[in-house]
Amino acid sequence: MDNEDSEKQHFMKRAAELAVYAVENGLGGPFGAVVVKDGRIVGEGFNQVTSSNDPTAHAEVMAIRDACKKLGTFQLNGCEIYSSCEPCPMCLGAVYWARPAKLYYGSGREDAAKAGFDDAFIYDEIALPVCERKLPVVSLPLRETLNVFKLWEKKANKIEY
Repeated sequence: MDNEDSEKQHFMKRAAELAVYAVENGLGGPFGAVVVKDGRIVGEGFNQVTSSNDPTAHAEVMAIRDACKKLGTFQLNGCEIYSSCEPCPMCLGAVYWARPAKLYYGSGREDAAKAGFDDAFIYDEIALPVCERKLPVVSLPLRETLNVFKLWEKKANKIEY
C-alpha cells in the first residue's frame, strides 16, 4: 500500500469513527463524514437526525456545513469528502452543490439497506414524473414567485453559484 492509499484509509477510518460515535452516544444513525483539503481534515460530521430533530442533519451535510464555516466559503473546491457510507440522494445533492474535487465512500447503499436505512424508494421516486410520485406535489406559481428571479437577474453584485 502506498502513502496516498494509507492517507485515504486514514480519512475513511475517521469517518467510520464518527459514525461509531453517533451510534454509541445515541445521537443518530451510523454515518460519519469528513472533508479534507490539502491533506488535512477541515470539516467533520456525524448523523444527528434524532438528537437534533432535524431530518437534514446527515453526516455529509454536517461535515459540509462544518468545513464551509471553517473555510469561510460556500463551495469546497479542491476538497475531498470521505463518507462512511454511500450518500443518500439528499446528501449526494449537497455534495454536488458543495463542488468538491472527489467523493469517497465506505459501505454501499445496499449495506445501509440491510441495516434498515433503505433509500431506494427515494431514488425510485426521483426518477418518476412529478405526477406519479407518492408525495403529492403541486405547482403553484405566482407573480411574486417569478418576480424574484427577475430581481436576481438584474442584481449587479450577486454571487453566482
